[in-house]
Amino acid sequence: MPLIEIHEIDDPRLHVYRNLKKTNLTRWSGQFIAEGKKLVVQLLESEFEVESVLTSEKFVNLLEPLVNGRRADVPVYVLPHRLAQMLVGLTFHAGMLGCGVRHEPPPLSELAKPDRKHLFVACAGTENPDNIGAIVRIAAAFGVTAVLLGSGCSDPFSRRALRVSMGNSLRIPILESGDQLPAQLQQLKQRYGADVVATLLAEDAEALRDVSVDGSVVVLLGNEDAGLPDDFIELADRRVTIPMQSGTDSLNVAVAAGIFLHHFA
Repeated sequence: MPLIEIHEIDDPRLHVYRNLKKTNLTRWSGQFIAEGKKLVVQLLESEFEVESVLTSEKFVNLLEPLVNGRRADVPVYVLPHRLAQMLVGLTFHAGMLGCGVRHEPPPLSELAKPDRKHLFVACAGTENPDNIGAIVRIAAAFGVTAVLLGSGCSDPFSRRALRVSMGNSLRIPILESGDQLPAQLQQLKQRYGADVVATLLAEDAEALRDVSVDGSVVVLLGNEDAGLPDDFIELADRRVTIPMQSGTDSLNVAVAAGIFLHHFA
């Protein structure tokens, strides 16, 4: 990994790192930013293409374990620390940034093997990046085959979501399904016999502790405020809730995801 010292903040090679707080790279850009040494290491070890790494002279010593053996062709840009903070537009306490290139995950037909049991997570309108990151992390912990994200879901490769996922967004397949999510759920039901479990708050829903499923399962999560849209509830095979006590009327969607996935895993 060649170290390239840069002393001009307007160098065009640094464009992807400019004003990150205001211009966080999103889906339209085809790129994403990994923040901090741990995430940069995970990015370098992942299957994603890596365009570059940025650090400041203050943290260049953190790169020593990375220079040998990993992605020898990836350029590492080194800036004076003051310029690095001016460039990114925030306190550069993490010391290192990496720019990855988004790629298309494998199609659902390759991920869902008909001869084995699968566990999927599908999100419909889950907007908060912290929740998306946490759901990805939990999904990886419980061996989920893939995470499917419908319309309105936060970007799983935003800096915040990637950081909260602890880098698991780089390892677990994430399908940004958009408007195709209902069709993909139907595909999982019809072709693979998966049970789609709608998670919701309703007195007539089944209590999770009483639910047992033999085959593949899709845990369907909704929006933080509005829950699941009616069309997704109608598409589900089962309507399931987590019974609560002491006047508690709901759980954070990521917390609920952990309870459901633990049950079905």
